Amino acid sequence: QVQMVGSGGGLVQTGGSLRLSCAASGRIEEINHMGWYRQVPGKTRELVAFVRSDGSTEYARTDKARFSISRDAAKNTTYLQMNNLKPEDTAVYLCYADVTVPSGHRYDFWAEGTQVTVSS
Repeated sequence: QVQMVGSGGGLVQTGGSLRLSCAASGRIEEINHMGWYRQVPGKTRELVAFVRSDGSTEYARTDKARFSISRDAAKNTTYLQMNNLKPEDTAVYLCYADVTVPSGHRYDFWAEGTQVTVSS
């Protein structure tokens, strides 16, 4: 119904930057909001940031000055720019989209996780 493709993870040194991308395609009526969680083995999945259909954003972490989320609505694509990365940012980053499909129902769709590793 809806396909999600994430990209942009990798290995970076402390202080480096990465940009994650996530694209949604398929039977989409509207993307209500779209963003990223992250997961570390043995820990609870935590919200990183999301962007709403009106372009407003939310950051769940106090270090939001290092992360910036944006979107290209025409491409149903969201970007997460991560700067000044720290080893504690190491995690699998999971992109999601809250989507209204043509039937009017609303679902969450997820891309495969992308690994971000920050070396000290």
